[in-house]
Amino acid sequence: MDIRQLRYFVAVAEEQNFTRAAKRLFIAQPPLSRQIQLLEDELGVILFDRTSRPLQLTEAGKFLFSHAKKMLAKTAEIKTMTQRVGKIERSLSIGFVATTLYGLLPRIIRQFREQHQSVEITLHEMTSSQQIEALKSGKIDVGFGRLRVEDPSIRRILLREESLMVALPSAHYLIKNAQNLTLKDLIEQPLLVFPKQPRPSFADQVLALFHDRGLSPNKVIEVRELQIAIGLVAAGEGMTIVPSSMRAFIRQDVTYLELDEKRAISPVIMSIRLGEQSDDLKVLLQNVYQVYDAEQIHYIREEL
Repeated sequence: MDIRQLRYFVAVAEEQNFTRAAKRLFIAQPPLSRQIQLLEDELGVILFDRTSRPLQLTEAGKFLFSHAKKMLAKTAEIKTMTQRVGKIERSLSIGFVATTLYGLLPRIIRQFREQHQSVEITLHEMTSSQQIEALKSGKIDVGFGRLRVEDPSIRRILLREESLMVALPSAHYLIKNAQNLTLKDLIEQPLLVFPKQPRPSFADQVLALFHDRGLSPNKVIEVRELQIAIGLVAAGEGMTIVPSSMRAFIRQDVTYLELDEKRAISPVIMSIRLGEQSDDLKVLLQNVYQVYDAEQIHYIREEL
C-alpha cells in the first residue's frame, strides 16, 4: 500500500465513479481500476460495492477512507514544511491577531529586524484558528494568537497571560466605581464583542468569562473588528472587554478600567509547527523574552 494507491482510492471514493475519478487524476480508467484491485488484494478486503450506483464504500472501505484522507493531508503538510525549511533565502512569515499589535509584538519584531536585517519578514493578520491552518499549509512560520487551539501538528508556547479590562464611554456612570468593577456590574450594559467571524475567536473568550461566573449579558453586539468596537464605545453604543495593552490606543472619549475579577485574562500564545527547530524562530523567541525582561513582565521560559 503506497501513497499513490491511497490517492487513487480517495479519488474514487469521493467521485463514487471510476470514470470521473480517472479524469480527475488525469489517468486512464484501466490503470486506476488495476491499482484499486491491487490495493484490495494486498489488504484482503473489498473496498467498494461495485453493484451499487453510484459506487459505495464497504465498511472496510469507509474505515480506510477516513484514515487515508488524514494520511494524505499529513503527507502534503510534511512536503510543504520540508520545502519551506529547504529554501536558500532566509525569510520569516508571521501571523498575528490584531490585539497583539497594541502590546509588545511590534517591539519584538522591530528588535528582530534590527538584529537580522538579512531575514525577509512578512506579516499576516489572521485569527488564532486561521494561524493553525496557515502553519500547516506553510503560509506562515509562526503565529501569535490568543486562543488555545488544539492540533497535534502544532506546538503552542504560552508567552504571557494579559489581564483584561473594560472600555467604556468616558462619561459613563460606572466610571465612578472604577476600583471595584466586576463583570456582574456590566451585564446590564450592551456588550460589544469581536471579531464577528470566523469563530471561535476572542469574542468567545470574552463571553466565556461571563458564562463561567453564571452571568449572561442582557445584550451582545457582534462586530467585525477591534477598531469598530472601540469606535462604537466612543459613540455610546455599549462597552467592550479588551486586553490591558489596549491602553496604548488613546481616545479622549474612551476610558479603560481594570476588572476586579480573578483570572480575567487573555493569553498570548506563540504557535509553531511541531518539531520546528529553525534558528530564526529560536532567536525570535529569545527576542520575546528580552523584551519581557525589559518590561518586567512575568512569563514561563521555554526553549525550542
